[in-house]
Amino acid sequence: MSTKTVGDSGEDRAVNYLINKGYTINERNYRSSRGEIDIIAMHDGVYVFVEVKTRSSKSYGLGVDAVTLVKQRKIIYTANRYLLNKGCDWLARFDIISIDNDEINHIENAFEL
Repeated sequence: MSTKTVGDSGEDRAVNYLINKGYTINERNYRSSRGEIDIIAMHDGVYVFVEVKTRSSKSYGLGVDAVTLVKQRKIIYTANRYLLNKGCDWLARFDIISIDNDEINHIENAFEL
């Protein structure tokens, strides 16, 4: 299975997980000039920007380990672009969903501005 297929499947699982937790999905794969956000959702009046990392084995570590400081900065920049384009000054947070060997680990407020 290709890494793209594994990643897409993980994002689909993450969307279903969030919906079952009461989140509203606004967008998927939102892009800016500097990056992409896998899922943009709303939960309890807060924009939630979610990075999804899927690993089919632990050979390359856990998914959460792949969200480096550089990746976090790209996500923050892209989230700011999204909010500016929407004319929003809503509360926001950054979550990571790491899917490792079929186990979903949802880390709320994984990083901050």
